Amino acid sequence: MLSELPSPRARRRLAAALPVLLAAILALVTPAAARAAAAPTSIAGLWDATVGFGQIQVPFEFGISQDAAGVRGWFFNGDERIVSDSGSFESAHLVLEFPSYGRRIDARLGADGSLSGTYGPPAADSTLRVYPFSARRAAAAPVRAHSKAPSIEGLWIVTAEGGKAGEKSWRFIVHQTATSVRAAILRVDGDTGALTGSWQDGRFLLSHFDGARPLLIELRPAPDGTLTLLLRNSNGTTATLTGYRVADARARGVPDAADPAAHTSVRDPSEPFQFSFPDLDGQLVSNTDSRFQGKVMVVDVAGSWCPNCHDEAPFLEALYHRYHRRGLEIVTLSFEEPEQYANPVRLRAFVRDFGLEYTVLLAGTLEELHAKLPQAVNLDAYPTTFFIGRDGRVKSVHAGFAAAATGRFNLQLKQEFTATIEKLLAQPASVARVASAP
Repeated sequence: MLSELPSPRARRRLAAALPVLLAAILALVTPAAARAAAAPTSIAGLWDATVGFGQIQVPFEFGISQDAAGVRGWFFNGDERIVSDSGSFESAHLVLEFPSYGRRIDARLGADGSLSGTYGPPAADSTLRVYPFSARRAAAAPVRAHSKAPSIEGLWIVTAEGGKAGEKSWRFIVHQTATSVRAAILRVDGDTGALTGSWQDGRFLLSHFDGARPLLIELRPAPDGTLTLLLRNSNGTTATLTGYRVADARARGVPDAADPAAHTSVRDPSEPFQFSFPDLDGQLVSNTDSRFQGKVMVVDVAGSWCPNCHDEAPFLEALYHRYHRRGLEIVTLSFEEPEQYANPVRLRAFVRDFGLEYTVLLAGTLEELHAKLPQAVNLDAYPTTFFIGRDGRVKSVHAGFAAAATGRFNLQLKQEFTATIEKLLAQPASVARVASAP
């Protein structure tokens, strides 16, 4: 065996050659390793995310795209995507900007591949709420071939004492496929957005977060055919409601949901509807301006903070494009929180992101609503839409906005808005100028 060992001279030659050999190996390996280390981590794809308030964690689906141009993220509201304006991902630090909501995601990618941080306003001194945010790569949906769930498909009437003035019930619209459910609660001021979830441990667990309002809701079918709804709201409140099938609700004398077309009115329908507020350039715009004379007007009371106003804005813009040449004017009167009223960054982003070409005015703070619009009666819903004839007088008022998550109620609302505008446009254009604003 000893004779098989290299001779001393051979060992010396091998030792002399080793540095050269190692250098050659490192020359081949190091560039590849350096490139791998320098390559940015991809965070593109779907994520299972949560935002928290108190002890509650609201789960929701979140998406991220990443390319040479940068990073974008988006919330889901049913089939709709709420996409960030911009974003960055550098040194494991993710920032996604949602200026039309006045918020950003600020999170870091951990060693375990999860994201954690906050969803809140960019400014540290803002009064807007900050939510803890976390996310993990989306897991494949579990296969539940043998699981069964009771059917809650259809329309329910839900008791809602303590809602808006005169409102005692809400509508609860449910679409169900096997154990999966998509639903929405429709109030007189609008809907919750798309609640999604499934049958788990003897109840349906649904959640919603589209960048504005986290909501967790638990549904338990009762033996008597009713439905118990436990709502956990982001303001820390919890409400337990009872849902009834429509026929059962009528048989039990449960009040029907409030009619949004009868909720708000004006004190004197014979009086021209008056407004006078600055636009975002500081120019005063009034109902007496020549551009509004003899025109049909849609005056929308809204706010950039309001999720249902975000739902309504694209529809109003579509109506404006369709009917403006025929004599339609649309004016939004925006009421904001004090800090946003003083510096309407979010409202500017709202206008830009939706590409709004109709008139948007900065009307006041939320506390000033009734003082600024004294003609309105029972004005407590955002948005509220006033339909005004060529004579400057209010012909009808609609509270709230039923968005896509409400299904047929969204289609019905769009048909009613369109029919009202066409009816008003059909009236003669030769009318007297409206009275001057005070």
